[in-house]
Amino acid sequence: MADGAFSRQVLDWYAHAGRRDLPWQENPTPYRVWVSEIMLQQTQVSTVIPYYQRFMERFPGIAALADAELDQVLHLWTGLGYYARARNLHAAAVMMRDHHAGRFPESFDEVLSLPGIGRSTAGAILALACRQRHAILDGNVKRVLARFHAIEGWPGRAAVLQRLWELAEQHTPTRQVAEYTQAMMDLGATLCSRGKPGCDRCPLAEDCRARQAGRQRDFPSPRPRKLLPVRQTRMLLLYNDRSEVLLEQRPPSGIWGGLWSLPELACDEAVEDWCAQRLGVPAQVTGEWPVVQHTFSHFRLDMQPVLARAPEPAGLVMDAPGWLWYKPQAGQERGLAAPVAQLLQRFSKYSSRGEA
Repeated sequence: MADGAFSRQVLDWYAHAGRRDLPWQENPTPYRVWVSEIMLQQTQVSTVIPYYQRFMERFPGIAALADAELDQVLHLWTGLGYYARARNLHAAAVMMRDHHAGRFPESFDEVLSLPGIGRSTAGAILALACRQRHAILDGNVKRVLARFHAIEGWPGRAAVLQRLWELAEQHTPTRQVAEYTQAMMDLGATLCSRGKPGCDRCPLAEDCRARQAGRQRDFPSPRPRKLLPVRQTRMLLLYNDRSEVLLEQRPPSGIWGGLWSLPELACDEAVEDWCAQRLGVPAQVTGEWPVVQHTFSHFRLDMQPVLARAPEPAGLVMDAPGWLWYKPQAGQERGLAAPVAQLLQRFSKYSSRGEA
C-alpha cells in the first residue's frame, strides 16, 4: 500500500461510518477529552458513558475537580474499577491548578508529566482536542495495526511494541489528525474487534495481511497465560443497632487504594477476638454469606462475608481517622470498591427485613 493510502482509506470510512455522538465529542476541550481517555482505559465505551456524564455534571472543569475531596471523586468512580485512574486524575487536576494556572497544558512533554498519562493517552488528548499530530497506540489501534501488518508476538513485549509504534507514527497523517485518531479507535472498537472482526465492512480488508492469510484471530498474539493465584480473606460486616456498618479506609496505594472497605480478617482469626483487640468492644457473630469472588489482573480474591452485631459505646472508632459508621441507604459520598458496594446493598435489604 502506498504511503498515505492507509490513512485516506481510514478517513473515508470514518466520514460515513465513524462515531460522532459520543458525549466527549461535544465541545472536545482538553479537559473533557482527558477525562474520557482516562475512563476508557481498560473499559468499554458503553460502560463509560453514564459515568462520564455524571462526572462532568459534578466536575465540569479542572478547578472543580482539583478542589474536590478525593473521596468525592472515588465515590463517582465506584464500580468503574482500576481506581488508581481516579486518584491520578485528581492528582493531575491539583497539579494543573497549582502549577499550570488551572489550565490543561498543550505541550506533549508537559501532558506526559501529569500523573496517570502515558505516551498514547497524551497523544490522543492533544490530537483530539488540539489537533496536534501525535500517534496513538491504545488496545484498539494495536489490534488494527497488528492484523494489517501481520505483526507476530505479544504487544507487551518491547520489540513488538516498538514496531507497532513505528507503524503508528508512519500511518498518522499530517492533516485531519483528530478525525484519523478517532477513526482508528472506532475501527478497532466496532469492526476490527477481538472476537468476530467485520472484515467484510473494513476499509483496510483488501490489503490486510492477516485477512489474506486467513489468520485474523491470530493477531495480536495474546498475553502468555499464567494461572492466577487465589487469595482468601474474610470481610467483616460489623453493624450496630442503627443498621450502620463499620468501614475502614484502605491505604492510599495498592488494591482499592484510598477506598472505604469492610475490615478484613484472616481466615483463622476469630471475629470476637479481633473486635475485642482492634476495637475494644464485644461482638456477636450473626451469620455468614457465601464466598464472593473478585478477579484482579494478577490474582483472584475469595471473600467470605461474616456478619456481626456490636454495641456502640462512646469512642468506638467513631471519631478515629480511617474509620466510619456507614448507612448504605443514606447516600453518603464515599468511594467504595464494587464488591464492597454490592455487599452493602445486600446488607441494606437484609436489615430492612428486620434480620439485622
